[in-house]
Amino acid sequence: MPHVVFVPLSGMRVREEELLALGMALPGLQPRARAIGQLPALGVLTLAGLNPAHWTCSYHEAAAVDATLVEAIAAERPDLVAVSALTASAEEAYRLSGMLRRVGLRTVLGGLHATACADEAGQFFDAVVVGEGEPVWPAVLADAEAGRLRPLYRAREPFALTNAPTPRFDLLGAKPRPRYTLQTQRGCPLACEFCGASRLLGSFREKPAANLIRELHAIETLSPAPLLELADDNTFAGHGDLTAFLQALASSGARWFTESDWRLGERPELCRAIADAGCVQVLVGLESLVRAPGGMGAKNADWPRILDAIAAIQSAGVAVIGCFIAGCDGESQDSLDRLAEFILASPLADVQITLQTPFPGTPLYRRLRRDGRILPGRDWSFYTLFDVTYQPDLMSVAELEAGFRRLVRAVFAPEPTRRRQALRRDIWHHNPRLRPWASALCSAT
Repeated sequence: MPHVVFVPLSGMRVREEELLALGMALPGLQPRARAIGQLPALGVLTLAGLNPAHWTCSYHEAAAVDATLVEAIAAERPDLVAVSALTASAEEAYRLSGMLRRVGLRTVLGGLHATACADEAGQFFDAVVVGEGEPVWPAVLADAEAGRLRPLYRAREPFALTNAPTPRFDLLGAKPRPRYTLQTQRGCPLACEFCGASRLLGSFREKPAANLIRELHAIETLSPAPLLELADDNTFAGHGDLTAFLQALASSGARWFTESDWRLGERPELCRAIADAGCVQVLVGLESLVRAPGGMGAKNADWPRILDAIAAIQSAGVAVIGCFIAGCDGESQDSLDRLAEFILASPLADVQITLQTPFPGTPLYRRLRRDGRILPGRDWSFYTLFDVTYQPDLMSVAELEAGFRRLVRAVFAPEPTRRRQALRRDIWHHNPRLRPWASALCSAT
């Protein structure tokens, strides 16, 4: 029987040594980094759900590429090795493919980076999937089985999510995972300048509730009352009716995390519904105090209105993680210090801060490249969300790096971290569905 090995390159990456040391030392940074590292790779698990019955498969999460990984893959004598990688791990993916090809294995790469940089990826892989994988995956396997793998596969039209298979969560092993992933939609109806996910994989689409309930039941067979993360860019931004799915979540006893924009807080009935369904936290993109990136649409609003919406979400018993992007045009060392003051005085139950990162395929990348501001000598491994990859407009690179470290030290120091933990416990104690887990959730999220 033909066999395919799925290899997602997982985990967070940081190149800047001083910031990496801060991440290890500051308690406020550790839980989210740990949570991201625990997330299964939903993309390849979904493709595995499309495998023909006569194909066998296995799943190898890899935080790093080394000889041990290659030996483990080669020992299975696969007909194909399917790799998924984000931009920050693209160089590692290229190296892995080279190691595998030297021992006679064929490789294919897919994902956002492969879609944006198909010609580059094709220099290192036998095949590259551009765009969504589901429409072309049967052809990839058929060609691999026949020994005629093509260099490029591209879907002719967007994949209908009504046909989405149940991901092969069973490949994760019999031992329950700390957390699982579900996706209710693909893309985002907004088109923020810095975001590639909203457009690179096609138009915005929502998955039917029946599919979601089936996926939830598959996870429940592995882990009763699981901790879930919805792998969405902006849950609830569409018009689909998720009532049945929320009821299924409530019945399952699952606790879950998702991403949405602040306008969720202006929909009180929905806030109550997600709280009743076990929603623990919502990550809300607040972006920048100094610049509204293009494409934000109705998400761009005055701060008093945004903060009122955040307060409404938290009043319903759901904690809000405010997500900020440092280093946008117009940013200075003074504005970074003001951002720290704003965050420390804010009512946010948690915070995520990243550096502006011009990922390939985004309008931001095209603009900065056109203006000659992409830094030479910094390969894809610097595109981590925590390393500077472009020339700021009002600072030197060194000044932005220093200002970002100062911001991180201030926001994630022990005292503000304890304050936010106490706030989360208080929010969850006001949600009867979450009260029994309030203390444990603080350390797990």
